[in-house]
This record gives sequence, structure tokens and C-alpha cells, in this order.
Amino acid sequence: MPILRYAVLGHPVAHSLSPRIHAEFGRQLSIALDYSAIDADADEFDNALAAFAASGGVGANITLPHKQRAAAACETLSDRARRAGAANTLARGATGWHGDNTDGVGLVRDLTGRHALDLRARRTLLIGAGGAARGVAPALLDAGIGDLFIANRSADRADALADALAQPGRVHPRYLDDLRALGEFDLIVNATSAARDGGLPALPMSLVGKRTAAVDLSYGEVAIPFLAWARAAGAHDAIDGLGMLVEQAAESFALWHGKRPDTDPVYEQLIEHRAALVTAD
Repeated sequence: MPILRYAVLGHPVAHSLSPRIHAEFGRQLSIALDYSAIDADADEFDNALAAFAASGGVGANITLPHKQRAAAACETLSDRARRAGAANTLARGATGWHGDNTDGVGLVRDLTGRHALDLRARRTLLIGAGGAARGVAPALLDAGIGDLFIANRSADRADALADALAQPGRVHPRYLDDLRALGEFDLIVNATSAARDGGLPALPMSLVGKRTAAVDLSYGEVAIPFLAWARAAGAHDAIDGLGMLVEQAAESFALWHGKRPDTDPVYEQLIEHRAALVTAD
């Protein structure tokens, strides 16, 4: 039987833990697979995805900055991907790619399960309005959060996401410059990639209260600036996106293989690996 080919496409993508995660899932469930990382910038994405399909690729994860472009490249979309206007999981069918979005369910499972957070009625700030934000916003609303404020440098993108969520009175687009006037939040989610370029927006500490959970959808070094700000401001919880990454990967794996792996052992392995790297430094 030929080994099934999968990949993660993004830019940059060399840092991605997805190949390691899916290899562990495959070993756990005795499924042979080949999972690689493909670096493609915005101009290369369509050609890279087509080349991957032509070479026998049957499934792909999509990371920054291509999630919205990936949705447009799909023949069909799940309800989750359609609501988000972004896809992070593609499955190859007879007529083309089918797109899904597992980011939101991955985030909610990590926060409510692994971190035991009750998301209900939490006044929430979502920083960013790109593909990552689009992926998690519907799931947060479905999980029962309270009002959702979307803050972005571009008002047009924040307005577009708010319109797509179609919950006026509950979803409020704002400029980043408006943050100082918004008061405290129970949940703050950083969905921007600005920290990759050293450009985390200046955030007032007045956003943070005694029960605030601050969550960065990124993990590793990229998440450090936001989480350091959150801890300095007195956040009750400061959580990076590693658990979300594992949970959304498990959803992708289940879509492709019909079996959902146990995420806890893989998450613990990644935590131990990270600790070992810090010790080695």
C-alpha cells in the first residue's frame, strides 16, 4: 500500500511542529503517512498547492498567511470554513480540494478541556481580523462568550469580519487605537502575526482584570511578547497556542483518517521537548 502524502503550507513554515505532531498521531494509530512542510509565499501558493496535488498529496494543513486564499482554492467548503471564510485543513477529492477549518474547535477544546476555562459570558477581545481570527471567532461565539470586540489596524477588515459573523449587538469592530477606552476583558485572544516581525501593537494594561485569560494563537518565541505583556499586566492565565495546535491537528487527522488520536501524550511530548531545548540553551 502506498504511503499517503500530507503537508503543511505556509510562509514561513520551517518552524512548524505539524510534521512532528502528525507523525506521532500516525505512530499512535499505526497509520503510515508522509507529512512534510512546504514553504510558499503569497505569489507561490496556488502553484505550490497544485504541485502538491499533482505529486499525490491527499491532505494539507494551511497556516499563515494563506488560510483565506486556501478557502478560495477549494471546490467545496465545510460549514465551519464557510462561516470563517478561511480554511486550515484541505482534503483531496475526485473533483478538487474540500476545505475545513479546525482552528476554532481546536482552540475551544484546549481552553475548556486542558486549561479548564469556562468561556461562557466572558467579555472577549480578539486582536486581529485575518485568517487566524476568522478561524476562531465563530467557535468562540458558539462556546457562549459574551460580547466580542474585534480590534484591528485596518477598520475595513474588522468590519468585514464582524459582518461575516452576523451577530450585531454582540460583535463590535474597533480600531486598535480605541483599546484604551474599552475597559477590562475576561478573555483576550491575540490572533495577529505581528510579533513575528517584532511589531506587536502597544496594548494598554487596563485591558487586563483579575480573572483575565490571555491567549496567543501562536506558540514558541513568537508568543513570548504578548504573554509577557499579559503576565506583567496581571492576567490570571497566560496561554500560548501549542495546545490549540495539537487539538486542531487531531481534528484534521480525524477528517483524513476517520480516527481521532489521543492528544494528551503528544502535547506532553512537545512540552518536554521545549523544556529540553530551554535547558540546552
